[in-house]
Amino acid sequence: MILACHNLSKSFGDQVIVKDGSFHIENHEKAALVGINGAGKSTILKMIVGQLSPDAGTVVLTKGKTLGYLAQHQEMESGNTIYEEVRTAKAEVIEMEKQIRTIEIELPSLSGDALETRLATYQRLTSAFEHADGYAYKSELTGVLKGLGFTEEEFTKPVDSLSGGQKTRVSLGKLLLTKPDVLLLDEPTNHLDMNSIAWLETYLLNYPGAVLIVSHDRYFLNRVVTKVIEVEQGQLHTYMGNYSDFAVKKEQLREARLKEYLNQQREIKHQEAVIEKLRSFNREKSIKRAESREKMLDKMTLVDKPMEINTDIHLKLEPSRISGNDVLSVKGLSKAFPPQTLFTDISFEIKRGEHVAIIGDNGTGKTTLLKILNNVIQADSGSFTLGANVEIGYYDQEHHVLHMDKTIFEEISDDYPTLTNTQIRNMLAAFLFTGDDVFKLIGDLSGGERGRVSLAKLMLSNANFLILDEPTNHLDITSKEILERALNDYTGTVLYVSHDRYFINQTATRILELTGNTFVNYIGNYDYYLEKKDLLTPAVSTAASEDAPAQVSESKLSWQEQKEEQARIRKRQNDLKKTEERISVLETRNGEIDELMMQEEVYTNSVKCQELAKEKTANEAELEELYEKWEELAE
Repeated sequence: MILACHNLSKSFGDQVIVKDGSFHIENHEKAALVGINGAGKSTILKMIVGQLSPDAGTVVLTKGKTLGYLAQHQEMESGNTIYEEVRTAKAEVIEMEKQIRTIEIELPSLSGDALETRLATYQRLTSAFEHADGYAYKSELTGVLKGLGFTEEEFTKPVDSLSGGQKTRVSLGKLLLTKPDVLLLDEPTNHLDMNSIAWLETYLLNYPGAVLIVSHDRYFLNRVVTKVIEVEQGQLHTYMGNYSDFAVKKEQLREARLKEYLNQQREIKHQEAVIEKLRSFNREKSIKRAESREKMLDKMTLVDKPMEINTDIHLKLEPSRISGNDVLSVKGLSKAFPPQTLFTDISFEIKRGEHVAIIGDNGTGKTTLLKILNNVIQADSGSFTLGANVEIGYYDQEHHVLHMDKTIFEEISDDYPTLTNTQIRNMLAAFLFTGDDVFKLIGDLSGGERGRVSLAKLMLSNANFLILDEPTNHLDITSKEILERALNDYTGTVLYVSHDRYFINQTATRILELTGNTFVNYIGNYDYYLEKKDLLTPAVSTAASEDAPAQVSESKLSWQEQKEEQARIRKRQNDLKKTEERISVLETRNGEIDELMMQEEVYTNSVKCQELAKEKTANEAELEELYEKWEELAE
């Protein structure tokens, strides 16, 4: 055990963050701290690092071990370049190297005791330098910066000029390079693209120390952690396994607790009815028995009702009218912001009912494409056409459609006057606005809160073609799950940009990857994309070196090949199912034959015995073939 929190308690006024909460982290362990927005996850991290004091309880770090903490927001005004700032993480190694070089210059002029003393110092320093992997620190710096999405051209950028997200990435790089014994990371993937998140996953999986992560990125947590600590209504609960394991176990426990609660409530009502009936008899013995039952009820330890969870809210999205089968046709679209070219001569089509995710590195032009499709900006060349009866609902991260002087409730009710108060509150609750929150002014909300209001409005619109830019940003896991179910039930068409791999995996039927200034099609979800990306990479690189029509042709060819492969997979699955069914029939029949052969009227009848034996032999032969066929199909 390297870190332990014992009986932590913390409140802010009437709001209880945690009460008598305990958990521990083992050496080398990778753990997650999860909970809804506002549950107190960041507060717990701040108590661990000493930025906040607990009202009660203790935080114990093993003696001699170090903590490293990445907060969500970074202040960085050092005057350094990106490379210089990250290089400060290796200050001790750099100082050792400097001392070694100084001694190397001095040694030729020394003799006697002075030489012996200096040589001893030199040997000690070089040994420590090698132990700290000092000879590789420059390549390590470069590797971490590139892994976190910085190009070598950006290394010389002053950190004072960076955005908040870029500063967070620089801080994360510095922290990783200091290699503390315990890493505390608060939303480390917020400002990373998919490649950088994948790099960070690998880095953390191989990290020699312990890691405690606060994150809403479920795919990331599934890949990295082996323990989940949940903050819920001031209580801490620990689950072993990754995020998916946690979600299954939590639901099982919740169902068990709900069943226990309902059973106890039924027992209480039954006992109360019996007590009332006994008292109505108005006999001394009956009254004593009633009193005895009352005492039993008073001694009963009441089971708390499990918390009502937002996932019980089901948003039903339904377009007011159906669009034509051809929803969107894009031909030869190009866009550049000189000197950078985003995409060139891209063409694709979207059909009714498709859920299409656009993915790609930061800066490749994903959001720009959505803005072109919504006529927010113009393309340099090319065109796009909307199909018959297509009505777009657009969600962008700038939230132009909100009225700053209205409350959240008014923003919804004014646009949708036919909705009841309950319907409006249910929709807002799904996006984390409960109680008096609904009466906050839009102008007083944070960017994330405005985003949630915009998303709630869009979910209520009559649009049959939803275009969404990073719809899960600023949503907690529960809200993401509600949105996923709503989109999966949606019969209209969806085109969205997202870095949330778990969300893409749950909702996409097709992926367009923007890479090398063009699109590559993948017919499937994110797992399918990962499976096929390596196979298609040579095709993409070849296409990138040819002219634009060849790129489109190659992309279409890949799409067609995938459709054919999916058809082959479906056929193999059907064959496998039929094989398993036939095996089951034959094995069942052989069991019946064995039972028949034990019956006197059968084993005394030589003709019947021969018939059954012959049938079983034939069954065994067919089974032998089926077993082999099953093995081939199963592979």
